[in-house]
Order: sequence, then structure tokens, then C-alpha cells
Amino acid sequence: MSEELLTTTAHGVEVPRARTSSAAAREPLVRGVPCVAAGRVHDIAASASDPAFIDRCVKRYAAAGFGVPDEAEVRSWRNSWPPLLEALMRAGLSDLWLYLEYGTPGGGQRLDALLVGSAAEGALGLVVIELKQWHTARVLDETRVQRSDGLVTTHPVQQVLAYRRFFEFWRPKSAPALDIRAAVVLHNADRDQGEALRIREGAGAGVPVVTGQDLAGQGAALAARLGCGDLASPAPDEVGAFERIVWTPSARLLAQVGDALKGQRTFALVGDQQHAYVEIRALVAALLEGDPQGAIVTVSGGPGSGKTALAVRLLGYLMRHQERSRPRFVTPSGTLRTHLLEAAGGHAQARDLFPPVSYLYSAAQHAGSVIIDEAQRMARPEGKMAPALTEALRKVPLVVVFLDERQIIRPNEGTTVDELRDAARAMGRTHHHLELTGSFRCNGSAAYTTWVDNLLYGTPTAWTGHHDYGLALSDDPFQLQQWIEQTTAAGHTARTTAGFCWRWTSRPRGAATLPLDITITVPATAIGPARTWNAAWNAADTLTASDGTPLAPHNQLWATHTGGHQQIGCIYSAQGLEYHHSGVIIGPDLTWTDGHWTAHPDQSHDPKLRALPADQYLPYALNTYRVLLTRGTHTTRIHATDPTTHHMLADLVHPR
Repeated sequence: MSEELLTTTAHGVEVPRARTSSAAAREPLVRGVPCVAAGRVHDIAASASDPAFIDRCVKRYAAAGFGVPDEAEVRSWRNSWPPLLEALMRAGLSDLWLYLEYGTPGGGQRLDALLVGSAAEGALGLVVIELKQWHTARVLDETRVQRSDGLVTTHPVQQVLAYRRFFEFWRPKSAPALDIRAAVVLHNADRDQGEALRIREGAGAGVPVVTGQDLAGQGAALAARLGCGDLASPAPDEVGAFERIVWTPSARLLAQVGDALKGQRTFALVGDQQHAYVEIRALVAALLEGDPQGAIVTVSGGPGSGKTALAVRLLGYLMRHQERSRPRFVTPSGTLRTHLLEAAGGHAQARDLFPPVSYLYSAAQHAGSVIIDEAQRMARPEGKMAPALTEALRKVPLVVVFLDERQIIRPNEGTTVDELRDAARAMGRTHHHLELTGSFRCNGSAAYTTWVDNLLYGTPTAWTGHHDYGLALSDDPFQLQQWIEQTTAAGHTARTTAGFCWRWTSRPRGAATLPLDITITVPATAIGPARTWNAAWNAADTLTASDGTPLAPHNQLWATHTGGHQQIGCIYSAQGLEYHHSGVIIGPDLTWTDGHWTAHPDQSHDPKLRALPADQYLPYALNTYRVLLTRGTHTTRIHATDPTTHHMLADLVHPR
């Protein structure tokens, strides 16, 4: 076996070069392609036999900005790569160029494998391959399958089609002609399972589902089965031309996604929101037209002040009217990102417009403008501004940052307007700041948001009522649950959230129900015995009945999808979202004691918080409950597990 040579990409990623030979010495370097391995199939196949190969790929995975792969990810590499590489070699495709874990610019998508070859009429042939370890899966419909462990997930053909569309919708006019294909490889499945998963009509009809039995073939027949039968070895300059493509969203994609976001009622603007949007849009247009230094814009405001609505509408404006700004929308909130992708009208190829926050560094290399929402959730490694945020502030011509400093809920998270202003000054860039003072979530009730802030940060005051907002207490969680179920039955969105004061266990593999982790004992009264209330946290994955009927949505869709009212949300599933009616359980981590708020971090089950001293835990607890108390657009009902705290709230909400 020839020695594997590594070369470093523009992103600091080490990837294998071709093996040492006179021909291989002329192979192009990988230029700025985030992946864990790249090279001729035969070189990667030879390298993969080295026990240290996987370890090197783990390091390259992190260096590419993908984060840290979990054990399941690494296990999938060990199980799926060898069958694929062996099949490619037997099929006579050893000279095609192969990328493993190919990351699209901005990081919205990561392809299991991508083959590049020379196609007919001078085009480059791309074959996107989705690898699955499944033995069996039940098809629910053309878009969903249910795995043997009960998890409902995207049909693999639809998944690989979405990856293929990336190259179609993000290919610039200057790029070489591309012949884009796709295949699904299930090396553990038999041919009957492959037939069950094959789609026979529509866009997915031409996508082969290749099983373990198919991979056992060889020669031209196997090459054709993998969609590579007519592909020849690409010349070094062809590989170089592919790697030099600067992938940018097409005008058609920008317009489609922009229109989809504009049509979402969730992001409609009213009153002062519209005025602020006009101000920001005018400022952004002026900056894009005439400020060679670029600018950093900060927009701050409290809960319900319209930050996310403004951020999304600004993105839509840039997409439709400022195409050359090459916009990206980044948020540290995975929940918000999931909702934005859903709101984008089902355009899976739009994922790179909404890259995960872990890809902010990569996005900064490609974007002309970046909108960062929920910036108070940005990580602060070692107490300093995240290097990726610093990179974006330095490199991207226009950065618009939306934040609320009182929504910082964890240590080593968050940024402030002052810090961003100082960074802009140090970089020689213009800084503009806008403050949103209105409240549009709680039915426009500034009275309610003021009451919440007084309760948590100042002197608690009596609730005197507001004609457009309802505030009440529930004496116990049974009463709160009944109210949530009644409002849901009436056609409204109603959700219950709680402080992270109970353990959160994973659903056992194959289990049809969620663990009832939340337990609250209701003391005996004159009219009844003591009772115990149990409830489940929102689900880590979508839970369905055997017939595919949804029982519990994925935690990132808990606030909006059917069945979410039956689980309890926490700060991480609720922050940045809203619903009509909000139930809030104040847990034992925060109590009203001797006329002031007292923190009890030992009652928290958040591993990042429970070890803090009480005085350090207190501001995070107050900020957390401020978020939970301001999710409801029409009504909030509160139950505190601590009797003294509940009595204090009763005096405020229902004064004698």
C-alpha cells in the first residue's frame, strides 16, 4: 500500500492526495472543500485499510467545521465506507474522484459521499450517494419511512434528491456544465427492501436504491447500477475546476424562498414593527450601495418586540431585491432554525441559506451579508466572543445582529451591544444600533411584559388586568393541564413549559411512549387526597403510532406541530417561539423567600447550571423564566411548585 499523503485545504482540512506516482504527483490539491477525505477511489480505498484512517477523519471532521462526530456517526463510517469502496473498486471505478462527508458551503447539508467523473460532451458527472445501514424500513408515504426502532425519518430517496438539488440551485452561471445524479446505498438490506423503497414516479423515479445483494456484483453492470456506468476518470484540471466553483444561490431560489417567507403569517409585521423594518431596510440598502468598509448593525429588544419577524423579513428583502448581497441567516437556536426551514416552503435546497451556527465561520467566507438572530445564545468559549462570530464581523460586508441581553440563560453564552460596538470600532467598521421598544407578542400588552420584568428584576406589582391579555394562576398542574387541553380542543395553540427541574431520560429503543420524567406531588386538601401528576418532556425524536399517526413531534417542532400540547417544553424548545396560550410551571429551582428571589441550583437538572453557586445561578434562572412567561400571545397561566412562591403570585394576580 502506498503511503497516504495529506494536504491542507483553505479551511485547514487535511485530505488525502493521490498516491505517490508520477501521475499522482500531478493531482490537484483540494481547495477549500470541507470534507473528511478526498482523492481517487483507489487511494481512499487503500488508506481506509489503515487503522488510523478513521481517527484522522474524526480530526478532519472537526477541522472542517462540522463539530465533533458522535459515536453513532463514526460507527456508520466504519460500517458503510468499506462496502462502498469495495464495490466501487469491483465496478472498475477506481479512478473516479471521491469525497467522503462533503459539506456544502455554509454547512446546511453534508453528503455521505460524492463521486466526480468526466461525463459526455465535456460535462462533469456528479453522483451524490446517501449511505444507510438499515436492514429494514417501512414506507409510510413518498416522503417518510419508519425505521425498525420506530423513528420516522425522511425517505432516503427524497433526502438524496434534496442534495442533488443543491447543485442545481446553487450552481453559478460561470461553473462547468454538470450532469448531476443520485443513488441510495443500503449495504445491509436485501433486494426486496430495495424494491419497497424505490420510487417509481416523479423526480425520484430515476434514483437507484442499491442493496447489499446489488453491491456484490462487479464490472460494468455494477457501475451502471450505481449511476456511474458512463463516467470516465476526471482529469486533474476537471477536478480543480469543480473545486474552484463558488456555490451561490440562484436568483430563482432566492425569489422562491423570499416569497415563501414573506407569505408566512408568523412573520407578518404590524404597527411599529413595520416602521422599524422600513428603517432597517433603508439603512441596509444605503450600506450595501455606498459603504466600502461595510457595517455592523445591532438590533435589540425584549420578548415579543419583533426581532425575529424583522430578521426574517429583512432576509426576504435581501433575497428578492439585493441578490448580490449573498445573504445567510444564522441562529444559535436549533428550534428556530428548524421552523425557518419549514417556513421556507419545503425548499430543502435552501438549507445553506440557514446554516447551523457551527458553520458561521464557513458562511463568513461566502456570504455578502449575514443576519444573526438570537445572538444572546452564541457560545463564548473561555468567556470570549466566539472566533466564528469575530470572523463574520471582520469579513462579511454587512452583519445584522438581533439580540436580547436579558435572554442569556447559560454561562459562557451571549454577547452584548457594547461588545459588538467595541468590536466594530476595533475593526474600523461602522456600527449602527436600533432599539425595539414595542411588544407585539403578548397581544401588544406592554402592561404584561412590564409586569413580568417587575416581578423578576424589580419590585413585584399587582396585576391590574389588561383588556387584551389574560393572566391567571392554576392551583395545581392537573388544573393547568385541563386548561391546556380545553384550549387546544377549541382550535388554539396551547403549550406548557417548565423550568429544567426534573431529569430528562431518553425514550427506550422501540418504546411506544415517552418517559414520564416530570413528577409533581399535589398535597391533600379538605376536599381530596394527595395526588401525583406525571408528564413527559417533549420528544427528542418524532414519536408515531404503528400506523404512522403522529403522537409527539420532534422537540424542535414541539411548539407548532400536532400533539405538542401533551408534552412539557423547556427553555431550549420554547425560546424564540410563541403560541396563543402559555402554561408555565415555576419549579423548585426558583423560590420567593423572605421578600426576594432565591436560587436553588441543586434543584436544576441542567448539567451546565446545577454546579453553579446560587448567586451565579440566579440571573440565569430569572432570565429563563422571563422567556417562558413571555411566549403566550393571548394568555398565560402560572403554577409554582413552591407553596410560598405560589401564594405570593396569588396575592399579585388575584389581589384581595
